[in-house]
Amino acid sequence: MVSVNKEAPVLARAKIEIDAEPDTVWAIMADIEAWPRWNHEVKDASLQGELKPGTQFQWKAGPGKITSLLQNVEPPHLLAWTGKIMGINAVHVFRIDAVDLKTIVETEESWDGLLSHAMHGRMQEMLESSLKSGLEYLKTEAERVSSH
Repeated sequence: MVSVNKEAPVLARAKIEIDAEPDTVWAIMADIEAWPRWNHEVKDASLQGELKPGTQFQWKAGPGKITSLLQNVEPPHLLAWTGKIMGINAVHVFRIDAVDLKTIVETEESWDGLLSHAMHGRMQEMLESSLKSGLEYLKTEAERVSSH
C-alpha cells in the first residue's frame, strides 16, 4: 500500500463524518470523471482506463493539469494515488470506514519537491484548505445522494 511521505515539507490530513453508507461515499469518490460535478475545486477529470492500480487519470484543480496514477483501489475502503505537477511529487490517500451508521473519511496528502520546500508555508495552507473543502464537498454530495 502506498503511503504519504511523512518527511515531506508539505503534509496535511483531514477527517470528516458523513451521514451516508460507505458504499455511497465510495461510489462518489471512485467516479473520478464526475468529480467536477460535486467538487467545485476540480474543473476537469478524465480516467484513462479502468479504476485499478496502474491506471492514469488527468484532472485540473488549481493552477494546472495534474497527471496522477492510481496506486491502491480497495472498494469501499481505500483509494490512493500519486501525482506530479510543477515538480511536486504528491501522494494522496483516502480511507473510508463505517462507524455505527455513519462513514468516517480520512484523507492525507504529502507534497515533496523543490517548490514545496521553497514555498512551504503557502503550500501547506493551500493543501490543508483543499483537503478540508474537498471533504466538505464529498459530505454534501454523499448526504444528498443518500437522502433520495
